Parts: sequence; C-alpha cells; structure tokens
Amino acid sequence: MTAESIGYGIVGAGYLGKALARGLAVRPGARIVAIFDPGDAQTVATEFGARVEPTLAGLLVAADVDAVVVASPNAAHYDQVVAAARAGKHVFCEKPVALSYRDADDMIRACEAAGTIFFAGHVTTYMAGVRRAKEMIAAGLLGEITFVRAVRTTWEGHGGGHSWKKQTALSGGHLYHHIHELDLVQSLLGPATRATMVGGNVAHHHADDGDEADLLAMLLEFDGARFASLEYGSAFHWPEHHVLIQGTEGAIRLGFQGEGCTLRIPGRVEHFPLHRTPAEEESRAAFYRAGEEDASGLFGTPDTDVPLWLAGILDEETESFHRLITTGILEQEFAPLADGSAARSALATADALTLSLQERRTVDVAEVTSGHARR
Repeated sequence: MTAESIGYGIVGAGYLGKALARGLAVRPGARIVAIFDPGDAQTVATEFGARVEPTLAGLLVAADVDAVVVASPNAAHYDQVVAAARAGKHVFCEKPVALSYRDADDMIRACEAAGTIFFAGHVTTYMAGVRRAKEMIAAGLLGEITFVRAVRTTWEGHGGGHSWKKQTALSGGHLYHHIHELDLVQSLLGPATRATMVGGNVAHHHADDGDEADLLAMLLEFDGARFASLEYGSAFHWPEHHVLIQGTEGAIRLGFQGEGCTLRIPGRVEHFPLHRTPAEEESRAAFYRAGEEDASGLFGTPDTDVPLWLAGILDEETESFHRLITTGILEQEFAPLADGSAARSALATADALTLSLQERRTVDVAEVTSGHARR
C-alpha cells in the first residue's frame, strides 16, 4: 500500500456492497481488487475487474488488499471485522456495525490493537440537510436543544420473511437495522442515560412474514433534562419519516420523504434541501411515493441498484473513508465515525432499549456499558 494506491476487498456484494464499491472505485488511487460473497460475487467482480475470493480468509491474506468493506448481513459483521483487524486491514463496516454494544466494543478494540482504521457506515451523518441543521444549531439559532422526535414508520405487506432483513437474528430488527435515527438523535443530544421501549409484532403474523417486531416506541432521557422519542416499524398505514428538533429558541424539521428541511425561529422561516441537488431531492420523493401503500418492495436486493439520493450520500461517505486512509485527514464532524464513539453509543442505547422491552422497565444505559445489564 502507498498513499497513492489502496486495494479494497469487498465482503458482501449485495445491494450496499456493490454501491460502496462504486463509490470507492472513482477515488484517485482506489482499486477494487477482490470480492467475497457466498452468493453472487462474480457479477460485481466483473464490473470492477476484480477477482472472486472463494473464502474470507483468502481475501484477508491477500497482499494487494489494504482495506476491507464489510457489507454482509448484520449478524456476520463481528467475525468478519475482527478477522480483518487481525489480518492488519483497515475496515469500513456498514451499519449496524454489530448487534450488541459488547460486540461493537470488541471490534473497535481489535482494530485499535492492530493499528488499523475502523470506520462506521452511519451514512445519515453525510446528508447535506443534516450537516446544515447541525451548523444552525452550533450557531445558536435554536438555543438549547430540549427535545428530539424521530419517526421512521411504513406499511410493509406480507411475505417478506425470506429476506435476512426481516429475521431478527440476522438483522437485529428495525431498531438495529435502521439505527440511523437513533444515531442522529444522539449526535445532537449526546449519549442517552435512560431508555424505555414498548412494542412488538402487531400486524405481521403470517408464517412467511419474518419475526421482527413491527411497532416500536421509545423514550430516551439525557443529561441536562433533555429528552427524545423515537418510533420505528412496518405496521403503519400512514407512513412518516422525519426528525423534529426542538430548542428553546426555535425548531428544525428534517423531512426524509422528499419534502426537505425547515428552520423555524421567531421572525424567520428557512427551507433547505436534505440532499445535494434537486435531482437527488426528487429521487428521494419518488422513492417514498413508490412505497406509500406498501414499502416492502423498497428494500434493496442484490440485483438492484441504490437510488440516486442514496448514491449521493454514499459518494460523500466513501470519499471520506478513502481520504482518511490515504491522508489521515478527517473533518471533526465525522470523527465519531472513526473513533468508535458513534457505533458504541448507538448500540449501547439500542441494547438498553431492547432490555427495557424484554423486562418491561426503564433501563439505565450504564447497565449496558458497565457490563452489569441483567441477561
């Protein structure tokens, strides 16, 4: 490896793996050299002129692989990232990086011990509207943040249980697989201190529906008498996807269904886009229109490509990872993705919420991070 040439191995050549490879392939000095996927690795390998590695071990011992992109089903991330770290490879790991705080902590520590980079794929951080909102908050336009409400709900039809994404043991369910909103809330308010969650499977009881809970409602408490609520699920015939940030002096609404974002403070209303270009904004709106009555068809499959809006933020994300490897430079706003804090914090709270649902009580997040959570 030189600063001018980085060889990437892709672990998981499906919907996101293919898109991440495309984002990296256009970077100066980046080469996609090897693909490992127990399914169809050849299609993606052919696109990039890469070779197919029949085993993960083979990819990890290859001298021309300097960094690994892990985009496999969520439950596989732990073993693959730890193995990559032990092989001395830099790692980009798609969200959720693991299905527990303990596993994420082990993965991050493995990379630290190996002296390699661990980068969490929390792509919402790169949305233009999210970045603009954080600039407004840093400038004091909202005063002190007091409450954040995040909603990510859809209706999904029956019969999707064949996908690993609908099997809790593989995906973690909505809370883990769609951890973006929880990560965003905590990037605004800091780590949660107490967590409460209720919910379950209320509308998907067919044998082929999968086993994830389709309705989850959460309350989070933070230091300084600040709070958040989150709603996730696929049992909602009135789909919503937005994050509402309330402050002592104003509010910002981040609209994720194509409507864009809005700042409201006394005497001023300002609209700004969620994505970089009008074409990406329209792509987002069309994506949600297509799933308004049934969103089950929106989840990517290995033979489909990501929409323009998602390709745009993956472009920003992969550029950031490649630049960090080649130059050591990373903007401060993205540091939590590379120092482990974003992944650890999101999964600690997710674990506390899961324990809350299981035991029907409010859980101190410190029970998880201290290792004292009751099993």
